[in-house]
Amino acid sequence: MASRVFLRQGIAPVATGAIIAGIALLPKTVLHAEAPEGSESRKPIYDVYENTPVPPAKTLPSPNSADTLKKASSPTPTDRLAAQVRKTRLFLHARVASAENKVNEFMDSALHLEESFTSTVASLAPPPQSGEKLMPGSLYVLVAAMTGSIVSRNRNILLRATIPLAVGIGAGWVVLPLTMRNVADLLWKYEQRFPAIADGHIRTREGIEKAWYMARIHTQQAVNIVDDKVSAGRDSVEGWVKKGK
Repeated sequence: MASRVFLRQGIAPVATGAIIAGIALLPKTVLHAEAPEGSESRKPIYDVYENTPVPPAKTLPSPNSADTLKKASSPTPTDRLAAQVRKTRLFLHARVASAENKVNEFMDSALHLEESFTSTVASLAPPPQSGEKLMPGSLYVLVAAMTGSIVSRNRNILLRATIPLAVGIGAGWVVLPLTMRNVADLLWKYEQRFPAIADGHIRTREGIEKAWYMARIHTQQAVNIVDDKVSAGRDSVEGWVKKGK
């Protein structure tokens, strides 16, 4: 009965084909099961062609290849523009740095000049323990110079220029001796930078000192002569008086 059912429904041919396929595939499945892990019993025949590198196709050099290489080696307009921009930036940076250095040097020189001026003015002032005052002494010197100008106003131009200066300097040495000494030392320090002026100053000072020394000697001699004459006259008068008695 069962065979009739299979034959009737056409299932027998299908079952027969499945059995044949299972028998054909059974040895390969068993071999794969018995083989160790990581090993392959057979290699696919298409792997050789798939893994073999394909050599690159040879290209014939075109006649325009030399022109193309020459164009590639020559700078493009963008490269030339970038080079010009770089040169301009470097030029501007150098000029700005130079101007900044000049400004810094000018400020340093101005600060140095200010410091030198203040220190010089401070060095001219007399020490506090000397008791010398600048304010009234300066007024006295100014009044003396104006007096010399008034006295020499009807004289020639040489006397009008020298007499007030001489009177003012003399009053300064009398009223402000320490300050005048500091001023003289400062002027001498600047005069030493010019040997000709320094030599002329030395000769002038030596001449003035020599003239003053000679004037003192002659004055002392004149005083001595006058004293001798006065003593002689007094002696004569005393002798006459004694004779008269």
